[in-house]
Amino acid sequence: QVQLVESGGGLVQAGGSLRLSCAASGRTFSSHAMGWFRQAPGKEREFVAVISWSGGTTLYADSVKGRFTISRDNPKNTVYLQMNSLKPEDTAVYYCAAAQVIARNSDMYYYWGQGTQVTVSS
Repeated sequence: QVQLVESGGGLVQAGGSLRLSCAASGRTFSSHAMGWFRQAPGKEREFVAVISWSGGTTLYADSVKGRFTISRDNPKNTVYLQMNSLKPEDTAVYYCAAAQVIARNSDMYYYWGQGTQVTVSS
């Protein structure tokens, strides 16, 4: 079993940066692909980024490509999401999640964190 706890959210002005962290407990962290999703008020949860268990493969949503970077540190059981050039439309609750394989579909993920709020002011 994997338990996930996100941190690093907050309020930032447009154009600013934040780094989200997701700390995992459990011995199987390094065998899971790790993804970030987000959900804005009144909208469905959407895929943001995912990284393979080794860190060698990453995928991004088109809306964040070139601005966000996902990475992981397996010895520290942590996955990160570096967010640069933030826009008001990035405002959402951000969730990390674990899956057996790289996937954009949230149905493929079976461990989820509680989420961290990111608010970008214009």
